[in-house]
Amino acid sequence: MLLQRVITAAILVPLVVMAVFQLPGEYFTLVFGLIILMAAWEWSHLIGINPPYKKYLFLLSLIVPMLWLHFWTQFLEGLQYVIETGQQDVYQYVKKVGWTSISTFMEYLNIPDVRLYSGVLEWFVIPPVIFWVLVMILIKHSPTGVLKLELKTRHKALIGWFILLSAWLFLVRLRILYGAEMTMYFLVLIWAADIAAYFVGKKFGQSKLAPEISPGKTMAGFYGALLAGVVCGVLLSLVYGFPLMNASDVVLLSILTVLISIYGDLFFSVVKRQSGVKESGSILPGHGGILDRIDSLIAATPFFYAGIYLIYRIIEDAQATGAAG
Repeated sequence: MLLQRVITAAILVPLVVMAVFQLPGEYFTLVFGLIILMAAWEWSHLIGINPPYKKYLFLLSLIVPMLWLHFWTQFLEGLQYVIETGQQDVYQYVKKVGWTSISTFMEYLNIPDVRLYSGVLEWFVIPPVIFWVLVMILIKHSPTGVLKLELKTRHKALIGWFILLSAWLFLVRLRILYGAEMTMYFLVLIWAADIAAYFVGKKFGQSKLAPEISPGKTMAGFYGALLAGVVCGVLLSLVYGFPLMNASDVVLLSILTVLISIYGDLFFSVVKRQSGVKESGSILPGHGGILDRIDSLIAATPFFYAGIYLIYRIIEDAQATGAAG
């Protein structure tokens, strides 16, 4: 099993690195979107959506908002054109028919430019961050209760839609807005934590992290993953020469991202246990399905993106203050 995992990883890792560094933003968006759709297919199977047409409808429910979000800027441009054209047409009409009071009012009417609200997408990161923090708290304090929780299929489908769409949106935005290097750091962080948890847990693991949910995960592996987060954060800060304050923010974000990723992994373990399966699929030898490989990433992406967004805002504000001083 370990040999299979190593061989599969040896094939996939170079492909991922090439995708992150070489693909243009549009193609990266498409490739990760296809991965998310494959994960969605596995999710539909896990939650008991069996009729093929319902599976395709679930995929379609992801494809439509993906397209809308991808063309968000163009959508705002089009909406602004419609607003301006419509306002001008109405003004010309009321002026022609002699509605002087209305035409005068419209001359002073100042409708905000909707294109100024393109950054509203940043606020979309708040719901998934809250969701994954709540998941972590619930699994930490009541693993048995979470395991026994019974939800209707449509509610499980809604949860899957929400977390998969969020992961796609914010990994794509991380790549486009903060670059290939920051995206690669995030992936390396998740991989390093996963590898550290596996080997430290194998070597020193005795007490279990959440035996009701995932008997193989240990407290030693848990702390090994967090330590990997510290090491990654320190290395990134040294490479980029961050000041001490910003370096501490990066290290803290790395630790918390790993923490969320661990409980994200446990969340998917809950879903698989409730479905009576060990793996979400078999497409990746030694790793199982797509969901088995990206479960931690799905949970960690919104949290890491929110943290990077805040850190960059802090740095920019500090630079602006320094320039003004």
